[in-house]
Amino acid sequence: MAEERNCTERDEFFWLSQINKATLVINTDEGLCPKEEAPKFARAISDVIREGNEPGGERPPKVIKYEPLLIAKAGPEITILHAGRSSQDMHSTFRIAMVRDHVAEVMRAADDAAEALTAMALEHKATLLPNYTNGVAAQPNTLGHYLLGMLEGFNRDRERLTELARRLDHCPMGSTVLNGTSWPLNRRRMASCLGFSDITSNCFDGTLVINVDIPVEFAQICESLALHVATIIQDVSVQYAQPRPWIILQEGGENTYVSSAMPQKRNPGIMIQTRGLASQAIADASAILIRAHNIIPGMVDAKTQSAAKRASESTVKMLSHFTRVVKAFRVNPERALEELNSDWTASQEIADTLMREYRVPFRVGHHVASKMVGWARANNVLPLDFPYEKMQEIFREVTRDEWHEMELPFSKEEFREILNPRAIVNRRAVEGGPQPEEMERQLARQQELNRNFEAWRAGLVRKVDGALAKLDEDFRKFL
Repeated sequence: MAEERNCTERDEFFWLSQINKATLVINTDEGLCPKEEAPKFARAISDVIREGNEPGGERPPKVIKYEPLLIAKAGPEITILHAGRSSQDMHSTFRIAMVRDHVAEVMRAADDAAEALTAMALEHKATLLPNYTNGVAAQPNTLGHYLLGMLEGFNRDRERLTELARRLDHCPMGSTVLNGTSWPLNRRRMASCLGFSDITSNCFDGTLVINVDIPVEFAQICESLALHVATIIQDVSVQYAQPRPWIILQEGGENTYVSSAMPQKRNPGIMIQTRGLASQAIADASAILIRAHNIIPGMVDAKTQSAAKRASESTVKMLSHFTRVVKAFRVNPERALEELNSDWTASQEIADTLMREYRVPFRVGHHVASKMVGWARANNVLPLDFPYEKMQEIFREVTRDEWHEMELPFSKEEFREILNPRAIVNRRAVEGGPQPEEMERQLARQQELNRNFEAWRAGLVRKVDGALAKLDEDFRKFL
């Protein structure tokens, strides 16, 4: 008995059926298929589809296995439908159509993830926290600005998906084996019936090139999405090594689980799963690249649809888990500020202020700030407690040794304000920074991008679904 499959799935059998329906409709209208035979052929196609959709029904994924089912229903005369066709262009078409469906599914999951990240960025547009470079606390920032930065990576991935969908909008049908056919097929009408806007302009490409490099491009985008997901997961996972993290998952449900041996542990289960899914998505996508390597045109190695399907499914599952992770994040702003004030992420602002406001060379100011931090760490002094008098002394020493001796030019009150993380963030002046007015601009831009991406995806789905619905309507006229 054949393996039971979801009859609503747009698999190889589904698309071969759509191609057969479109061939009957178009070729009958254009005199390539006898009108008197069309009703019988339509019934045969309809019966094969109905039986394939039944539980355990036969759903052959190849033309060579599909055609005998039609012959059994309507005799060998029905093979007039195969005039000007080949398994090459038929298989190429369903591969492209299926990747198109995979792209729409991954786009939907990526849109959901981006919406969750945007909502969190909006909620925490002013929440201060330390950011890290090389794993070391580097600068004060806002959580919203960090998330918007991460979203830019997702935006590029979504942009690549829309670009790929445009490249997928070319139908190979009518390419036959690789150089077309002597039959006057209406390739453009076939493309329209199957939801494509155009045809592949070169028949050799339509059967032997496009169905190799398009899945590779899809795989690369899946890998990029996985890299962006894993980066955020890793950033938050580091917090779990701290006794007092400033961001964790809300406990309970499927978010966390208690260790079987250590009752104090709340393991971030869903983050662990998502990281594993990111690795699986990269592995499944990499299989496509490896299969496509070092083959001649016409080989099937890189064309097996199951590889693209696995990559799509693992990427969608990863993104769905990641969306749940983002929605489960809980932030402790007071603890994040405490973290900032317990380290010297504000020290660069000393050098910047000395140069910007008082014309002290940056490297001299940098050495002043570095010596300040060295003394503070040696004496276990935190930024908010650093003695102004000691800062004056350090400044005189460094300027005397490296430039010319001078007194510290800013007051005690100014010194405290320079080390204030909130003031540092608010003083940022360049476009793209975390200052409040720029955050509003970037959030508005991201929300608009989200709307545009989602509208584009919805338009793609409507176009394909509408074309297939119209094809069903035209086909039913023959029944």
